Amino acid sequence: MTATASEGDDRIIRESGIDARIALIVQPLLRGIGFRLVKVHLSGQNGLTLQIMAEREDGTMTVEDCEEVSRAVSPALDVDDPIEKAYHLEVSSPGIDRPLVRKSDFATWIGHLVKMETSILVADRKRFKGKIAEAGEDDVLIQRDKAAYGEEPTVRIPYDAIAETRLILTDDLIRDALSKDNRARKEAKKRRGEPDDAPEDAEAGAADEIEQEL
Repeated sequence: MTATASEGDDRIIRESGIDARIALIVQPLLRGIGFRLVKVHLSGQNGLTLQIMAEREDGTMTVEDCEEVSRAVSPALDVDDPIEKAYHLEVSSPGIDRPLVRKSDFATWIGHLVKMETSILVADRKRFKGKIAEAGEDDVLIQRDKAAYGEEPTVRIPYDAIAETRLILTDDLIRDALSKDNRARKEAKKRRGEPDDAPEDAEAGAADEIEQEL
């Protein structure tokens, strides 16, 4: 894990450096309009690109949501000006092969394949690939995809040792992600009192994004 959490930031995997400074700016703004921050990343792609991954509490994220987030964070980034050079702002959903940044993410995706990197050696390794078998309060149990000779088939990894975890795209993950997304959208419609007779959003589960040059 990296960086100090801002108030209300329940992520266990956070940014460092300039990414952490940007996260401190945008995280409370997102929370105020009903979204939660997944990840901030400033890269050298297309000059400079600032990617902000976000989602609603129910895990959904539409193109309209991306536009709303972009409108909310742009003025604050202009005022604080954490990036000295011109950059593109890209707001997106986490996507199907998403990063896992909260304890609840690991619990939600039990049974699915992940790639994980740790900040310290765990069972003589820093890189792991396998299925999430359990997600406890303090650690996650990974069932190794291919255990080497002499290795245990499972390894228990403390959350505070995890540097990065991302789901691996599989047919099972696609089916499960689309199913979860569809259920979440239907429940959201019910809460808003909207009829559930519209066709499913063709973009369900996809990484919706909007780019804005600043």
